[in-house]
Formats: sequence, structure tokens, C-alpha cells
Amino acid sequence: MRVLGIETSCDETAVAIYDGDRGLLAHQVYSQIDIHREWGGVVPELASRDHIRKTLPLIQLALKNANCDKKDIQGIAYTKGPGLIGALMVGASIGRSLSYALNIPAIGVHHMEAHLLAVMLEENKPKFPFVALLVSGGHTLLLEVKGLGKYRLLGESLDDAVGEAFDKTAKLLGLPYPGGPHLAKLAEQGDALRFLFPRPMLHSKDLNFSFSGLKTHAMQVFQQHEQNAKTKADIARAFEDAVVETLVTKCRRALELTGLNKLVMVGGVSANKKLRETIKQSLVAEVFYPRPEYCTDNGAMVAYAGWSRLSAGQHEDLIIEVKPRWSITTLTSPNAK
Repeated sequence: MRVLGIETSCDETAVAIYDGDRGLLAHQVYSQIDIHREWGGVVPELASRDHIRKTLPLIQLALKNANCDKKDIQGIAYTKGPGLIGALMVGASIGRSLSYALNIPAIGVHHMEAHLLAVMLEENKPKFPFVALLVSGGHTLLLEVKGLGKYRLLGESLDDAVGEAFDKTAKLLGLPYPGGPHLAKLAEQGDALRFLFPRPMLHSKDLNFSFSGLKTHAMQVFQQHEQNAKTKADIARAFEDAVVETLVTKCRRALELTGLNKLVMVGGVSANKKLRETIKQSLVAEVFYPRPEYCTDNGAMVAYAGWSRLSAGQHEDLIIEVKPRWSITTLTSPNAK
């Protein structure tokens, strides 16, 4: 089955074509970073308008690169949620309209399930079950994954997602938008011994996270010291070290709780070099993660997630529906009766 995937949940317009026999045939991503950088964050209305301009041209480019015609597509997958409602509506409207015009099935994909399954695009892919750490700009989740649609929530952020905390702390330090990657790069120059930041909820009995206080602590330290390049680098290092140790510790406990020995890391923050190195050194477990281009929002993960459910017989009714808020734990297996 050949599936066209459309991703428009936030500030990337992305399209991909996935074939169940041949794998990924085309993969196009357009980032809106330059549009939103002026405002220091994503402006929903601007995001929606740009998705309208870019989605159809990207579909045409993906078809050309895959050396196929729209009539060769056998299914459409689009991001249904969670995300910005206007941005989601663009992809859903285009995807559902194309499926109607071509008389092929369509499926609305859960954005976080798509991230979770992105690791399956790699040659070295895990078998179910496994523990998943899903860390992005909007979400921080620990899940026990028994199969497609079989997810048990082990822990989540009670306030800021880890990616959001990275971006806000980077903004405090005067780094460009989006700040997370810039903060990680600056941290490489920092002194690990100068500042010791708290490890939030490290000693709690659950597997939940909290990063809002860590961001506030960074602001207080910044205000109390000379605000020069060295201080910024040292704060970046202390912040990143605290986040990484917290994430690694919770992952270790999740593996112990479930008795599993496989960990999957997905989402934009999973591309963080320090996190990957520490996870590899600290955990006695097999660790899997997608390549960096599949960590951030992309159409390939949507196309694969859509293919997984469409090929199992699932499809959307003839409606255009999006879910800006949508818990991954409400999903079910396509084989559930």
C-alpha cells in the first residue's frame, strides 16, 4: 500500500510518500522558522497561512521525487492532532479532499503516535514491547508500548514540556529562536562545576516530570551573576545537565518498573547529543532512536503511522475533524473489537 502523509500540526509543512514494500519514496519538509523568528515563537495565524501556501506544492514535489502520479497513491494520512487548530485544519482539509477526489481511504494520525513510530523507519528498529521516552516542544511522556495503539502512560510533565523549557531558557539567555539547539551548542562551552541546578521530581515516587521550576531557577541564577558569555554558557551547561540526568533517571525507573530492556527515544529533544550519549552510557538496555531528520516534525512519520493503520483496515469517515488536544492513551489497536 502506498500512502501520502501530510504534516501541518505546528510550524513545519511536511509531505512524504511511504510504500509498504519499497519503504520511504519521498520526504519533503519546509520549516517556518524564518517566519516566526521575528516574534520569538510560533504565531498560529501565520503558521496556518503558510501551510496553505506550501502544502500543495510540496505534495506535487513529493510525487515527482517518488516518480509516481497521484493516481498511484492508495491512501492518505494527515495529522489530526494534537496541535494548532488552524494548522491542523489545513492538512486535514487537503488530505480528506484528496482522498475523496481519488476515491481512496484516509486516516487522521495522532501526532505523538507518529513520532513514536518514526523509529520504525530505521533499519535497526525495535520489536514490541518497549518503553518510550517521547520528548518534544509540546510533550514529555514516558510510555509502555505493547503494540500499535497499545500504550500505557507511565509518566508525563506536569507543566512545561522539556522542549518548551529548553526554548524558554534559551530565550532568557538571548539565544535565537528556536532556542533548544542553540542552548545545547552553548552548553558544550560551559563549566559543569560552576552551577549545580536542582533535579526536579528526581525523588518523587512516580515517573512524572516538572521543568517549569528549573527554568525559573535558571532565570534567578542569571540575574544574580554578571551576564556575560561565560555565565550564559555555564547556565546552559547546568540546565542541560539537570534535564538530562532527570530524563535518564526516570527512564531507568520505567525500565525497572516494566521489566523491559528496550528504550525508544523520539521527538525533537531526542536528537540532543548529550541526552543520547548519557542514555547510552548509563542504561543497561537496548536504545533505539530515529535519525535527527525524523526526530523533528516530518511527513515520513505521518505517512508510516497512516500506513500502519490503513493497511490494518482503519479509515476515517467522510468528515473533516481535528483534535487540538488529544491524549495518546485514548488510541486503540486497529485489531481491537
